[in-house]
Amino acid sequence: MLLEYAITAGVLFGVFYAYMAIGLNLIFAVLRVVNLAHGDLVMLGAYLAFELYYAWHWSPLLAILVAVIPAILVGGAVYLGVAPRLARASDPEMMSLVLFFGISQIIEALATFGFGSNQRSISSTAFGPHPVFLLGQGYPVTWVVAAVTSVPVLLILFAYLGRTKLGRATRAVMASADEAAAVGINVRRISGLTFGIGVTLAVGAGSLAIFMLGGVNPTEGVSITVISFAVIVIGGLGNTIGTLVGGLVFGLASQITLTFQPNWAALVPYVLLLAVVLIRPSGILSRSRRLA
Repeated sequence: MLLEYAITAGVLFGVFYAYMAIGLNLIFAVLRVVNLAHGDLVMLGAYLAFELYYAWHWSPLLAILVAVIPAILVGGAVYLGVAPRLARASDPEMMSLVLFFGISQIIEALATFGFGSNQRSISSTAFGPHPVFLLGQGYPVTWVVAAVTSVPVLLILFAYLGRTKLGRATRAVMASADEAAAVGINVRRISGLTFGIGVTLAVGAGSLAIFMLGGVNPTEGVSITVISFAVIVIGGLGNTIGTLVGGLVFGLASQITLTFQPNWAALVPYVLLLAVVLIRPSGILSRSRRLA
């Protein structure tokens, strides 16, 4: 019974982890940069959900919709400000790490100034006071809501990448920016749009992270970025479908360990990460096997 509970909980968390991390992987796949401010954007989304719930008495899930337009616009603006400097840099990868680290620190400082340093959380009864029973076991309703919300978001993204003109252009840039430009694709426009979508996904995931991670504070961004990076490395850097695989693996490892050996729960998922990197450096699903 404990194993069944742990596996189901791992799947619930795993789907959420995939949603939380996929914006980071999408940006990497197109721009070839690691957005070190990713976790801070998730943190801002968590604060948005908190404010909507307590100040306006709205469902925290509305933060996913409220954030769409502002996040795309802000993400596009940040891209336009950062991209020219990266293009002129002699070492764009290192410069991107420095730039996004600086952005991360700015967001953290502004969040501390605006929200204070105390932990904020939303009551676990926000979606109902009763647990949800799956396979005869009771689970917090917030876990189920997080997973059920994450699935359609991921499916919409996969459908966008696989079935729309912009999505196919995005996949072409993922494969080779030079070849995409040679056939007439505006790489800069696609990159800016993708960065905006990645930011939107990160902020939207914050509305669930405030429940799944037990609350939010301005310093939470670093740990969220670490978890997200672990997920995309396990699944495959640059592979959006791999993010779902990585999320499930990370979630299962975390929950099974937490159920049977809680003292090791913070370590085992990262040991698994190292094992995957050593055995299969490209991740479980390599870029060559990418579906989207």
